[in-house]
Amino acid sequence: AFYKEAFKEVDGVSVFEEPSEDYFSNHWLTAIIVDPEKTAGITREQLRMAFESDQIESRPLWKPMHMQPVFAKQPYYGSGVCDRLFRYGLCLPSGSNLSDQERNRILTVIKRTFV
Repeated sequence: AFYKEAFKEVDGVSVFEEPSEDYFSNHWLTAIIVDPEKTAGITREQLRMAFESDQIESRPLWKPMHMQPVFAKQPYYGSGVCDRLFRYGLCLPSGSNLSDQERNRILTVIKRTFV
């Protein structure tokens, strides 16, 4: 809920959520998609670096297996969805133990980046 609220006014950032009421997530990990065509050119990497400059860890979504050097010569049968998720996706600080102070630091970076 914190991240949905934090990004609600930011056009081009989507917070991952359950696709319907039939699903339940324990939200052990929060991830977003940053579409630079809708964020006035702000990329996932720019947001990640903004967090890093304030010593807040975030990281790209997991690198697809076919993009890793050890599997580079192996057949790939995907549609490109995982490539797009990796290019635009960012894992955010998550967990039930985030303090109010930590959430405020995160929110400050988000606001500073997208204003």
